Amino acid sequence: MNDDHIFRLILIVGFVAVLPVGIYHRLKAATFEKLDRRQEGLFLLISIRLLGLVQLATILTFLIDPSLLAWSSVPVPVALRWAGVGLGMVGSALFVWMLRNLGKNLTDTVVTRKEHSLVTTGPYRWVRHPFYASFAVAVVAISLVTANWFLFVVGGVHFLLFMARTRTEEAKLIERFGDEYRRYRERTGRFFPRLGARK
Repeated sequence: MNDDHIFRLILIVGFVAVLPVGIYHRLKAATFEKLDRRQEGLFLLISIRLLGLVQLATILTFLIDPSLLAWSSVPVPVALRWAGVGLGMVGSALFVWMLRNLGKNLTDTVVTRKEHSLVTTGPYRWVRHPFYASFAVAVVAISLVTANWFLFVVGGVHFLLFMARTRTEEAKLIERFGDEYRRYRERTGRFFPRLGARK
């Protein structure tokens, strides 16, 4: 069995372990409340979702047959690919931790629900956007595990779009929570913990 197939099996195990958790929390948070996703801005609304589909299709292609992505593979030392596995475990743990703390506040857009609370527990104690942080870790991890430059580029652009979306997202949170969110923002980092900040 070659390296691609070993790492393919590892990715399959990872997806089988993490995907049901994400689906469970998404269903648990479902309220069928109509949210105006256009408030993200049409460009971000469309491009974020299209890139997500491209990423998913590319990952599924690797899971089905890594040789189909030979055109975008790069020589990555096996040790670095294993480091990607470790990073993937860290990103998955952060993702699950974030979901457990976010609870019913989970949405796929910048608009808050009617019954929305400001979450400052778990990873939110240190960073305001742990989902995006876990996404960035996952992009690097999956790119290393698959030894694929295309996944890295698409994931990197996707993350930049998420970064752009945080401006609107935080404006909506200030609109909703006012000074409470401003104080929270002062003591936390956007994607990484703020050094020297008071808790």
